[in-house]
Amino acid sequence: MAASRGVTVFRLPPLPTIGEVIKLFKLKAVKQLSQNFLLDLRLTDKIARSAGNLKDAHVCEVGPGPGGITRAILNAGVAELLLVEKDPRFIPGLQMLSEAAPGKVRVVHGDILTYKLGQAFPNHLIKNWEDDPPDIHIIGNLPFSVSTPLIIKWLENISKRDGPFRYGRTQLTLTFQKEVGERLTASTGTRQRSRLSIMSQYLCTVHKCFTIPGKAFVPKPDVDVTVVHFTPLVQPKIEQPFKLVEKVVQSVFQFRRKYCHHGIRILFPEATRLEKAEQMLMLADVDPTLRPTQLSMFHFKNLCDVYRKMCDEDPSLFAYNYREELREKRRKKSNFKRTSDDDLI
Repeated sequence: MAASRGVTVFRLPPLPTIGEVIKLFKLKAVKQLSQNFLLDLRLTDKIARSAGNLKDAHVCEVGPGPGGITRAILNAGVAELLLVEKDPRFIPGLQMLSEAAPGKVRVVHGDILTYKLGQAFPNHLIKNWEDDPPDIHIIGNLPFSVSTPLIIKWLENISKRDGPFRYGRTQLTLTFQKEVGERLTASTGTRQRSRLSIMSQYLCTVHKCFTIPGKAFVPKPDVDVTVVHFTPLVQPKIEQPFKLVEKVVQSVFQFRRKYCHHGIRILFPEATRLEKAEQMLMLADVDPTLRPTQLSMFHFKNLCDVYRKMCDEDPSLFAYNYREELREKRRKKSNFKRTSDDDLI
């Protein structure tokens, strides 16, 4: 009988605790950078598990800080872990982790908003969009200040299938301020329904994993934190360019407490505003007295499809900006008042 072969399981060697690392390198969370340390290993392990099966996967961790979640990811048996950290104070501690896991960790001192993740992983990992997601994950306990612009950037990457999504439907597991997490996952008709709800859910399956109480962090933030998992959809629910969808959705939610026709109107110049808004709502079969939070994904699909046709008929329409028109009107009014006052002198 052949001898049974044991499965090799990677485990980090004994290391200083995260608390000891913080003391060793004299690390302090910077409030202006929305930094908060998570020291509870049960919670860092839970975040790593929320990403799914990380065995032999390639992972990018965003803003690893002192390395709490980093250790949980490494212990999950990843093939390679890329750490992108903007704050140079954390680099020595992360290098220590890299030395403890030879050949598994790459530490990059850089800003995730500008770092080119589209070149970060081996090309052999690329999968067709229609296939199962590639063995690539992005995980991060994000500072509140960067979380919303970063997810919007990645959603646009998903729509274009570039950046980290040129490898296929790369999955994301990220932390957000609880209120933002609720907006990302909100369903039609709920108070939390927002621009973020539509922009994320038309491109991804968005799942709220769990909420971490603020008291679990050091220093304690004023809010709780929610872990959210994103899996890009094979087929987006709205098949229009990202910037067009973003413009329509932003306009609708500009007046979230009013009827949706108020937001639709500001898509059009003042001279044709009422007529064009009425036409768009009629062609999209959307009740103008619905509130923005009551509009379903199907409503937004129809609105974007109709707006696209209107832009095709009038190429100058998409470039129109309501705020710019408003500023120009105020400037002219101010100049007129100044001229009138001069005439009275």
